[in-house]
Amino acid sequence: MTEKLSDTARETILAPLIANGWMMTQGRDAMEKTYAFADFIEAFSWMTRAAFWAEKWNHHPEWTNIYNKVTVVLCTHDVGGLSSLDAKLARKLDLL
Repeated sequence: MTEKLSDTARETILAPLIANGWMMTQGRDAMEKTYAFADFIEAFSWMTRAAFWAEKWNHHPEWTNIYNKVTVVLCTHDVGGLSSLDAKLARKLDLL
């Protein structure tokens, strides 16, 4: 079963993500990042690739797309905050 990240795990797991542009979401235990692309087609193509991974891992992001920008918010709703699944998906999104 997935568990909420402990304080120690947060320091280890989240620090590299924050260094790579992720930030904590204000007012909730979540993290977010906005990706910018050349145009709408690139943004939507990236979302499609990301969707395959989210479905494969059964961990789906909250996201919005406005033209060439995609804002992603990650939180594991089942545990009421950030879990290792969020860090795993964040790392994958950064690689896509």
